[in-house]
Amino acid sequence: MYSEAGRRANDGERQTDGGRGAATYTSTMAEWFADESLWEAIYPFEFPDAVIAAGETQVASALRLRGVPQAGRALDLGCGPGRHAIALASRGFTVTAVDLSAFHLAKAKEHVATAGLVIELLRADMRAFVRPDSFDLALSLFTSFGYFDAAEDDLRVLQNVHQSLRPGGALVMDMVSKECLARNFDATTSHKVPDGSLLFQRHAIRDDWTRVSNEWTVVTGTQARTFDFSLRVYSGRELRDLLVRTGFASVDLYGGLDGRRYGLEAERLVAVASKHGRDAD
Repeated sequence: MYSEAGRRANDGERQTDGGRGAATYTSTMAEWFADESLWEAIYPFEFPDAVIAAGETQVASALRLRGVPQAGRALDLGCGPGRHAIALASRGFTVTAVDLSAFHLAKAKEHVATAGLVIELLRADMRAFVRPDSFDLALSLFTSFGYFDAAEDDLRVLQNVHQSLRPGGALVMDMVSKECLARNFDATTSHKVPDGSLLFQRHAIRDDWTRVSNEWTVVTGTQARTFDFSLRVYSGRELRDLLVRTGFASVDLYGGLDGRRYGLEAERLVAVASKHGRDAD
């Protein structure tokens, strides 16, 4: 669900550092999201068939929130196995899908081929990926934001997206939020998939409510593997302030991709941030 700089030949994918003067980042195993074994182990739990199929509805909802009736150029940032990129491309968008995980991009490549579509799949670090004035729409869905230790890196990602959008373009973000966690926090959960594999999750709020730490243990047969990682979490106000600081002209918050208001009934934190241009006065 995320990406790193480099280059891979002969497999239909291209790796990039973002180019055009962007800083180059090299992810290391010290950065939890660079561990491919994590994404491979949790894939059956994260992306069962129903979740993959839901990508179509989620993109349709995101487009309604944004008010995008016609196709254009779209960026799927943190694309994972490509479900949102495919939904965009099927609507006529020219799509660039960016992720760190080679495993996820391989899955995306399979799904794109099955769908008979053409999508640009890139391995690129979102802290470095920039294509100035290139996209009408950018999506960051399924909590693909807040992975980094440094808050400044989150700001850099948003600055990159803002720079990569054309005038009048917009970013649609979907993530878990502080408010939703405070209302529905569950410290321990478990999940089983049809092949009998189990996922045990332990969660904790830390660093003065700025991060959520996670311990995920995957049990397959007699083998158990444990992964530790954390995410930075934002309140609605904090995310809005960060997007405005980045330079977005307007920011609308919702409690889900269905457009419900961001209040007590919010299930997710969804932001629609517009760049100055034809739709901004």
